[in-house]
Amino acid sequence: MARSSSELDDLAESLRSCGRQVGVVSADLSVPESIQRSIQELLSFGITPRVVINNAGAAYTGSLAEMTLKHWQWLIQLNLTSVFQVCQSVLPILRQSKDGLIINVSSHAARKAFPEWGAYCTSKAALEAFSRCLSEEERGNGVRVSTLTLGAVDTPLWGTDTVHASFDTRAMLAADQAAEALLFMAQQPSSQVVEDLTLMPATGAL
Repeated sequence: MARSSSELDDLAESLRSCGRQVGVVSADLSVPESIQRSIQELLSFGITPRVVINNAGAAYTGSLAEMTLKHWQWLIQLNLTSVFQVCQSVLPILRQSKDGLIINVSSHAARKAFPEWGAYCTSKAALEAFSRCLSEEERGNGVRVSTLTLGAVDTPLWGTDTVHASFDTRAMLAADQAAEALLFMAQQPSSQVVEDLTLMPATGAL
């Protein structure tokens, strides 16, 4: 996972040097039409996924009263609808294995209202509901669904054009800490599932 093709390629080369089989496909999750095609291209490499992690997303700061419909639809597509599309694309493969796991990365903003972050809070709250419903529907098919709920994480999100905030990133979780939590959830045996793991900075909500 990365925000650019070059970063993906660098990561893939690093993993291949350790003897891993890696396939790389770039997809713009803000374009609904591209998602299923990209997933099918990735599966064509012959790699059968056991764990699928939905971690892409974006944020937008600004009042709900003044947010444009274009920005609203863009954010909902990235944070919610793209997850729905990815899950639909991979579920047939995961059902066959009877040992599949989907991890959706959410935010504590799903459970706490923040002024100027209304659209983001809404998208993450909907994502949590989606994960719970998908879990109930797919349990009988041998597919487990987990949610990793994170507090603020020091990522490039804070420097994007749609986010205007002055938080101290030194007080945030490091990206490696979030990655370790994902690894812990992914390594659970098929006989159990971590349904929801919440990881927060020791300083609490920023």
